[in-house]
Amino acid sequence: MPFVPQTRIFDVTDLDATAALAARLARRLRRGDIIALHGTLGVGKTSFARALIQTLLAEAGIVDEVPSPTFSLVQQYFLRPFTIWHFDFYRIDDPAEAYELGIEEAFAEGVSLIEWPERITPLLPEACLEIHISTDAPMSGRRRFEFRIPEIWEARLADI
Repeated sequence: MPFVPQTRIFDVTDLDATAALAARLARRLRRGDIIALHGTLGVGKTSFARALIQTLLAEAGIVDEVPSPTFSLVQQYFLRPFTIWHFDFYRIDDPAEAYELGIEEAFAEGVSLIEWPERITPLLPEACLEIHISTDAPMSGRRRFEFRIPEIWEARLADI
């Protein structure tokens, strides 16, 4: 019988609550983790990724800006014990383009945060944590985060 991912829903009311959720996830990451951030334009994918990355940078004693990878397509943050790869695939047309951006290395050696993962669906492994972000009030901070948790993540996210 195939595994059916567990779904957990987190409703947040503002950007601070979004950052707190991202920070809780950040502290559970391991080398090789892949997080797919789904959602419409402007829903908060970059804000969530930025908060997660800033948490890890701060814990490493690094104060740095975390720009959106919209134009560069990928940003890297060299930390220990892994490098964070933040991808934005909004502007790619063919999943094969992801190879030119280092996706194989990212999946094997780093932690990958992927915005617009539907552009590379054939490349995403089953062990990918999928987070679907939505809102009924775009101008407010209210967001719904639906985590679709693969088996390999279940124990780590049990108390998130």
